[in-house]
Amino acid sequence: MQATHVSQSLAIVHPISLSHGRNAEVWDTQGKRYIDFVGGIGVLNLGHCHPRIVEAVREQAGRLTHSAFNALPHEGYSQLLAALARFVPVSYPLSGMLTNSGAEATENALKIVRAATGRSAVIAFDGGFHGRTLAALNLNGKVAPYKQKVGSLPGPVYHLPYPSVDNGVSVEVARAAMERLFSVEIDVEEVGCFILEAVQGEGGFQALDAGFAQYLRCFCDERGILLIVDEIQSGFGRTGQRFAFSRLGIEPDLLLLGKSIAGGLPLGAVVGRQHLLDALPKGGLGGTYSGNPLACAAALASLELMNDANLATWGERQEQCILRHYQAWQDSELAPALARLTGVGAMRGIELRAVDGGPGSERLARLLAAAREAGLLLMPSGKYRHIIRLLAPLTAEEEILDAGMAIFRRSLQASL
Repeated sequence: MQATHVSQSLAIVHPISLSHGRNAEVWDTQGKRYIDFVGGIGVLNLGHCHPRIVEAVREQAGRLTHSAFNALPHEGYSQLLAALARFVPVSYPLSGMLTNSGAEATENALKIVRAATGRSAVIAFDGGFHGRTLAALNLNGKVAPYKQKVGSLPGPVYHLPYPSVDNGVSVEVARAAMERLFSVEIDVEEVGCFILEAVQGEGGFQALDAGFAQYLRCFCDERGILLIVDEIQSGFGRTGQRFAFSRLGIEPDLLLLGKSIAGGLPLGAVVGRQHLLDALPKGGLGGTYSGNPLACAAALASLELMNDANLATWGERQEQCILRHYQAWQDSELAPALARLTGVGAMRGIELRAVDGGPGSERLARLLAAAREAGLLLMPSGKYRHIIRLLAPLTAEEEILDAGMAIFRRSLQASL
């Protein structure tokens, strides 16, 4: 339970306290077992306490627990960036820096854009989420609760509709909004970058339209604008392949990484074209804890496990499980409560519908409580908190996935 000395500005989704976990299962301090479909909100693609990652951290802890890389470099930092250069599927030589989190990666990317382009304006998208730090807040395509009571935010930032089959926004609508933006709001020559999620996370697992992504890539190339792709939640196998941008047929200029990069340890990164990462003067990038040796060891172990064969196998197994159960529910008495199945691959959201056909926010709230009581932890998302985002570890055993989906069904029935 939440203690009185913890800030009341932190929202707690599940009022329990965890003791330990193993792969897709966790136990609270009362000894109750749960199936975990939250995954640390997308951090645990390889599950809780993967043995290879635990051993890598344990071995590293006996050699070196910390060195600030910009003062005294350590080998793990360099080894990890070399591994990322091999792992990220782009056609150009990759350069990068490590950060403590995805939000910190976002902040550093904005600095890099300003240094490389001499421009400060940023175009983001409705429904997007890029972090809770001050500049990142303004990129988020949602006011409540992130932008409330914080006053003016760094900018300028403008927002466009996010075109996706999952939200009903067409490419034509998004392109028309772009045309209006550059006719009415801002000169395109002042824009330094577009920033987008290949699949929106907090927004409800909405997958970007590939045609729009390719149009935007050409638009940016023609005007000297950088394209930042945020794969903090969708990356490292969440969609069944290394990164979701590969599905879009584009390459980013800068790629934001975090969450499942390091098996549960805090780590993020900005990677991309070398001339962009070199645009700031020496000392312009860095951080005391950025690229901590323990986190680097965990990330190196994670990347070894995330080969293409494993990712494809894990992703296919989880996707087929979700599709099979969802289709059965659609053919049952649950159908009126179910709206769209959003996302791609193993990165799926289940949208709930209210009795009147609107967003099923209250129904989702009841489902969260009923599922938790029955031993399943779920995570809400979407503009109206009406979409359950499924974030079970990719490594979850098939019987655990099936058991979790069975609890989902029973809990949804109970919440009707």
